[in-house]
Amino acid sequence: MSPLDRYGCEEVFRRIDEFLDRELAAHEAALVRAHLETCVACASEYAFEENVLLTVKAKLRRVAIPAELRARIERSLSDGTSL
Repeated sequence: MSPLDRYGCEEVFRRIDEFLDRELAAHEAALVRAHLETCVACASEYAFEENVLLTVKAKLRRVAIPAELRARIERSLSDGTSL
């Protein structure tokens, strides 16, 4: 990969959330992944962000949603309206 085909730290930092959410195009994801394999600082930031995301997701799975709120959300999604 030539230097022109690589992302630097700034580009990776701007795309890290989208990379974590798997929202990048395959080519962009490959560039981020390649940078993370060679940059300790960015790999550390990625690991931190990934850990935060996983922790939040795990905690949200344990939150009980009131039945009324769930019904409102389901209605809103089916109707295409806002809450």
